Amino acid sequence: MLYPLTFETIFKDKIWGGQKIKTVLGKEFAPLPNCGETWEVSGVEGNISVVAEGPLKGTSLKELLEKYKDELVGKHVYERFGNEFPLLVKFIDANDDLSIQVHPNDELAKKRHNSFGKTEMWYILEADEGATLNSGFNREVTKDEYVKAVADNTLMDILNIEPVSAGDVFFLPAGRVHYIGKGILLAEIQQTSDITYRIYDFDRTDDKGQKRELHTELAVDAIDYKHYDHYKTQYDPQPNASVNAVTSDYFVTNVLHFDQEVLHDYTHLDSFVILVCVGGSLTVETGDGYRIPLKMGQCALLPASTTSVTLVPDGDMTVLESYVP
Repeated sequence: MLYPLTFETIFKDKIWGGQKIKTVLGKEFAPLPNCGETWEVSGVEGNISVVAEGPLKGTSLKELLEKYKDELVGKHVYERFGNEFPLLVKFIDANDDLSIQVHPNDELAKKRHNSFGKTEMWYILEADEGATLNSGFNREVTKDEYVKAVADNTLMDILNIEPVSAGDVFFLPAGRVHYIGKGILLAEIQQTSDITYRIYDFDRTDDKGQKRELHTELAVDAIDYKHYDHYKTQYDPQPNASVNAVTSDYFVTNVLHFDQEVLHDYTHLDSFVILVCVGGSLTVETGDGYRIPLKMGQCALLPASTTSVTLVPDGDMTVLESYVP
């Protein structure tokens, strides 16, 4: 019988990674020298999540999906994605600027890589004073202007740079140029894809003196060159309420901020739900007796067969609630 599932964390050391995965989120990543990303719920081949607790401990997400099908993910989700789990959840610690990059959309990713595209969102857990990130361009840009800016090393001049603080949300549809700036710890919810086109990496080298590969030519046809009035997601967090932050074709994400017990009814959903704790701690309780404690930096996957859960906060808690529309 399915129950709320937690998974073993997958740790990724990165050239730009730091220590906050351990010092802030309490996740020990030794023997890695740093940790840039943790993958918390993943169906990406080669990085498939494994159940951490309960009767299904040791079972991979792939095995769960093949066995339980729509009972795990929902009827319409299974019809749409089959045995491919559609979402990937990460925590990212940027101890240095990430590369300037872009992700292809579904059509281009399918054509080039036989993969899903990568639309994503960020929720900022912590940001050092003065921390910034890039989302999109600061003006309308033509393809030729962009190519010239890359060649002239003036790309930074046309990027939209945003100051950030805890609680900010950014939605990044496939095609939007972006990078995460130094000093930011965030949660990322995205399509199941690991396709990234690296445009510029600030000329840094690894411990062997090698620069990382760039994908400047691949990126050209993947980029959305339009300028938008708002890049930061406009949402109004409310105490003891569920507030929608992102609604897209790939996922819906609500921000739940509560300091009192709340019953969440999922009978109207035909999808799994992923709960990502981004502040405080809580216990997720089901009607049949399962109790899953979550603290900041932890996630739980509620199977589609789960009709309701009670969220019991330990003081103030903030949770991201994501599902496939």
